Amino acid sequence: MKMTEGRRAARAQEPAPTDTMTTEGAAYSEAVRAVRVGELDADEAADKLIDRMTDGEILGLLDGDSPGLVLPLVPMLLGRRPFVAGAVPRLGIPGIRFSDGGRGVVIGASTAFPVTMARAATWDPSLEERVGLVIGLETRACGANYSASACVNLLRHPAWGRAQECYGEDPVLTGRMGSALTRGVRVHVMACVKHFALNTMEDERFEVDVSVDEHALHEVYLPHFKAVVEAGADSVMSSYNRVRGEYMDVNRALLTDVLRHEWGFPGFVTSDWVFGTHDAVASLEAGMDVEMPLRLLRARDLPAALRSGDLARATVLRSARRILRTCVLHAATRESMSPSPALIASPAHRALAHQVAAESIVLLKNETVGAAPLLPLASATRHVAVIGRLAARANLGDHGSSRVRPPSTVSPLQGLREALPWVRITTTSGRNERAAAALAAAAELAIVVVGLDQHDEGESVVTGGVDVGVLGRAFGSGPLRRLLIGLAHLASRFVRGGDRNSLDLRPSDVHLIHAVVAANPRTVVVLIGGSAILMEAWRDRVPALLIAWYGGMEGGRALASVLTGSAEPGGRLPFVLPTDAAHLPPFDRAAKSVVYDDIWGQRRLDGEGHTPAFPFGFGLGYTTIEHRLLDHEFDDTGGNADVLVTNTGGREGSTVVQVYAADVSVRRPVAQLLGFRKVLLQPGEETTVRVPLDAGPTLQRDPATRHWSPREGDWALLAAQHSPGSWADAARLRRPVRPIDEEGASDGRPT
Repeated sequence: MKMTEGRRAARAQEPAPTDTMTTEGAAYSEAVRAVRVGELDADEAADKLIDRMTDGEILGLLDGDSPGLVLPLVPMLLGRRPFVAGAVPRLGIPGIRFSDGGRGVVIGASTAFPVTMARAATWDPSLEERVGLVIGLETRACGANYSASACVNLLRHPAWGRAQECYGEDPVLTGRMGSALTRGVRVHVMACVKHFALNTMEDERFEVDVSVDEHALHEVYLPHFKAVVEAGADSVMSSYNRVRGEYMDVNRALLTDVLRHEWGFPGFVTSDWVFGTHDAVASLEAGMDVEMPLRLLRARDLPAALRSGDLARATVLRSARRILRTCVLHAATRESMSPSPALIASPAHRALAHQVAAESIVLLKNETVGAAPLLPLASATRHVAVIGRLAARANLGDHGSSRVRPPSTVSPLQGLREALPWVRITTTSGRNERAAAALAAAAELAIVVVGLDQHDEGESVVTGGVDVGVLGRAFGSGPLRRLLIGLAHLASRFVRGGDRNSLDLRPSDVHLIHAVVAANPRTVVVLIGGSAILMEAWRDRVPALLIAWYGGMEGGRALASVLTGSAEPGGRLPFVLPTDAAHLPPFDRAAKSVVYDDIWGQRRLDGEGHTPAFPFGFGLGYTTIEHRLLDHEFDDTGGNADVLVTNTGGREGSTVVQVYAADVSVRRPVAQLLGFRKVLLQPGEETTVRVPLDAGPTLQRDPATRHWSPREGDWALLAAQHSPGSWADAARLRRPVRPIDEEGASDGRPT
């Protein structure tokens, strides 16, 4: 599997001084050095390494290095060390050294940030890039060089068990936040974006077949993946599910035709773990480069396929070159100084976790009770009752592959006690509603902390839908296969996580809220969770309501800082909160096939005329801020909007300037987010904010020509503090006429 003789002869004529890879053990480090100083490009360096490798070593690049027998230990080992694929010690090639990292590094005791959905609620890409920088730094300090940290699957329905790992329902918000995380992570380690593509349900993720038309696929479900690829993602992880009848590892239409040919992605593709590879040869031919994380199908099938000619050598070399090229290029361009393990969960990283948690908290209601709004807590408060089964728990979220184990955590109760040392704080779990009501009645103010935990939502680690044939030919059919599948189905009934059965709170939480509010009208409800929670049964009775998400290791302190007013509730909803689950797309957690269209979330409510409980982008602060669109420039590649922002209140505060577009010629305009920018203003301050605009939501793609052109309609633009309910004051979107190409389509492209 060496280079062709012609290419070898051409290389022999190159100047000798640039080829200094003479010591086997230093071959990789010398390749990195040569790329760093410009002696070789990354492709040339990869080819030189391949020239020195045996056939077995080259095939070894294409799957994980751990034997299949390690499978039962994967959940335990994931938290202890990197998983390696493609290491070649003889040549000093370190291989891909994998760590998960959506909310922090899963190895050891690392900084636990708020979950991805919470960070989406900050609407602050610059803050997310700082989070990515820390995750990358701690990943590298733990001995890994590759982080699967950016999950940009779109939230089609909030019942998805892993909703907390994504950035919400909007492609523009998701693309910008995922791109920011990627830019930060890859300063120190290679960044992987996942799960490509259309992976938005959990219980049947191994089997479900997603049908989607070309317009919805390219205009709704893929733009954010493309944005992250353009931001520099080194790797893409394929998903477990099928798309249009084909499992993603063998889906050439997406892995090669779209990802590589249409988008120009130069990096490598890995499988989702263990059960994400269904055919060793077909997956390689389709564009899936690495089977992760064990030596299973490919170790068993590729050598024979190569010898027999069923697998072309060029196909093997193509993937080998992608892997080595990406690894060498990143090693040559990453931050040169290796971080010390002492930086992991350092005071500076904890401070960032605290800031992110505070800025993610969404204030949904804050009514006046007596002479002033209930929040922030009055300085004269002397007795607070903290009630609820989640009040004394540091609830970090899912216990699946994204689980982070920080060296310490802070619960809401602990955070309040630290912030209010002079206040008497009484507490109960709320299991006894009468006792909770009595405790609330005796206090000046009651804080109820309820919501979800890892038992209600999360990764479905055990499911009956896996193809156990990957474990060996003995499991391909017969009694062993039937036994293992039966055990998996049985175990799946008892494990935590998975898709949610309901969008409501647990009945016990609802009863507790009613009991406490009846006893003390000065009640604040704090919701913990990773996605939408319906609240129609009780929200009208509660004067103050916040979503505090799974807030990470500093979540309790951040919540206390917002409740006391030392920090602003900076969060805005990254999804719509409907009044009825029927207003959302259908969701069947047991479905084997689903159809994904282009109507979901806020867009579905807009199109069908439903008023939400709280719209996409909504969130209150402790001051009042006004927006006014001044001017804009826009074409098919994007543009900018200038928005006048004024703090009309009496204290410092932040807002997220959101710019939406819609076709106002239809009876029910559907808002499309084009851009946003977070800004902090002093009392009385007025400033003009320039908001970058993404043209993508106003464009359509021709499936035949792959050209993008403007959507038809009478488009208008509006600056708002959340998804608008009225377009009466909108400005017409000014789009210059663009030249038409020979095929009759404009040359516009989504940004």
